[in-house]
Amino acid sequence: MKTVSAIICAFNEEKTIKDVICSISGCRIFNEIIVVNDGSTDDTKRIITDCKDTIDFMDVHLPENKGKGYAMAIGIEKSTSEILVFIDADLTELSAIQLATPFKELIIPIQNNEADMVLGQPFVTILNFKVNPFKSLTGERSVKRTDILPLLNKMKTSRFGVETLINLYYQATGKIVKYVLLPELDHLSKFSKASPLSAAKEYINEGHEIAYSTLKNYDLIIKSIKNSIDKTMKSNNNSTIT
Repeated sequence: MKTVSAIICAFNEEKTIKDVICSISGCRIFNEIIVVNDGSTDDTKRIITDCKDTIDFMDVHLPENKGKGYAMAIGIEKSTSEILVFIDADLTELSAIQLATPFKELIIPIQNNEADMVLGQPFVTILNFKVNPFKSLTGERSVKRTDILPLLNKMKTSRFGVETLINLYYQATGKIVKYVLLPELDHLSKFSKASPLSAAKEYINEGHEIAYSTLKNYDLIIKSIKNSIDKTMKSNNNSTIT
């Protein structure tokens, strides 16, 4: 069995970070837990520090907000396990028993060499899971540490476009990606964590960062398209031969 690290990146998540850390610590499937505080300005740092009185985990506190991509990269650098599971810090209504099942769904395909990255949709939206265009932007995902190490420098400057960057990289390098539904999990919406105006601004800013990350990594898009064409041609050739 491969070793597994849980990486939790948090920015101003004082409402949920304690429950997330406590619940994850109760899951025996993780060999280590790494919490990266991305320069939070609320009570997140104190809550994380207090959790260390009773829970064994590694905490990293960045002096200023560097963006989700930077925080994830720091978590990767600090990790020692073969499989890394990224977990959002705003998950709600958690329990260790409840969490064991969905996170096994993220880990088992990699353990069994069925996938190089697994993306988990944490809740059922109004869109069907299979056609949801945003499912690839989920924060719940697992990867092989060795696969994602070459991407660290780009991740550090990607901010909220990090998921887009990772997805493009895996497509461009021909990695196997699997999607799973995690109906047991749910998140706090931005509107429940901030004023309507602030939440709207955050969504707009995140959309800008995702778009920028896509345009900035056009080389990966080209490689992804080439891989897709090559696979199609190979499949057609095999069908013709058969």
